[in-house]
Amino acid sequence: MPQLRNANHPKKGSSIKVEPIRDLAAIAQIKALLADRPRDLCLFTFGINTAYRAGEILSLSVGQVAHLVEGDRLEIKQSKTGKYRAITLNSAVIATLGRWLCDHPNPCADAPVFYSRRTRRALTVSTVNGMIKRWCRQADLHGNYGSHTMRKTWGYHQRVQCNQPIPLLMVAFGHSTQAQTLEYLCIQEDEIKELYGMVL
Repeated sequence: MPQLRNANHPKKGSSIKVEPIRDLAAIAQIKALLADRPRDLCLFTFGINTAYRAGEILSLSVGQVAHLVEGDRLEIKQSKTGKYRAITLNSAVIATLGRWLCDHPNPCADAPVFYSRRTRRALTVSTVNGMIKRWCRQADLHGNYGSHTMRKTWGYHQRVQCNQPIPLLMVAFGHSTQAQTLEYLCIQEDEIKELYGMVL
């Protein structure tokens, strides 16, 4: 039987950019889909509210987060730069984290937060990549999505909804140029198009 090819799989020698989730209604839909899966809802909420990479989130242990409350700072060592980056945890992250830790099958201090009942270890980035793709399909999103989608979604809405300046987001992402941040967030073309909407 011939092997089916993933329609989103890049052709040899090319690549497909992973996109942010631009539609707030789609974010709400994914959260609703995950409402009865506290681990997955916590992972998704954590990812779109902190801009940490999936691998960084998956490195967390229960002991690092069990005591945290809204407004607390969390520092994680960045996998790419080796530097620590601190974020402030909001109410959405704390609420879903608390719910998941109550249901966690092995809530000892050194256990991974995002625990797999099947492997009894932390989820892998590859597994999370597939989960994000599946959730986006279920929300009827068309495009290429993956583990980086969570991080990009945070930045996209910081820029588009909250109008945060690109230099600030550049620092948050650890990018070397503003152009890199615009390209990463997949909004450069939209912003350039808006320049032509003004009538002089």
